[in-house]
Amino acid sequence: MNRFVAVLWGLLLSIAPSVAWAEESHGYSRGNAVVYYAVIATILIYGIHDTFHNKALSWGAAVVVPISFYLMLPAK
Repeated sequence: MNRFVAVLWGLLLSIAPSVAWAEESHGYSRGNAVVYYAVIATILIYGIHDTFHNKALSWGAAVVVPISFYLMLPAK
């Protein structure tokens, strides 16, 4: 689990500069919302897995949560 968290942090830190240097980036653009929703979805999926310890439920949440968050993204 520690290796998984380390990989997530590494990916987040490697993507952060490119997100910060994006041209025509505004305060609440769709790109920022994608990053925020991805972090929230990751935490929710991990919480579901940690609470129920059920592999099928974890995989189901890993599919349903990102799709529902994608549908909640603001318009371009």
